[in-house]
Amino acid sequence: MSNLDKEYQYFEDNRAALLKQYRGKLIVIKGKGVIGAYDSETEAYEDTVKKHKLGTFLIQLCLPDKEIPPQVFHSRVIF
Repeated sequence: MSNLDKEYQYFEDNRAALLKQYRGKLIVIKGKGVIGAYDSETEAYEDTVKKHKLGTFLIQLCLPDKEIPPQVFHSRVIF
């Protein structure tokens, strides 16, 4: 189990309730609770790292599964 599995599992298990309160927000989950809600990834990250160590929290877009846009990551590394 990876470091953030329990945070993601909390999100999945509580998605319906979280949607009622945080729909469209980026929520920060640590352990089994929401510790913040933000409008941008930058704001969520910058505010949370002031108080919590990297790798100990999950930033998750709070939307129904069917509405979460696919994520594409680009790397400057060439193989």
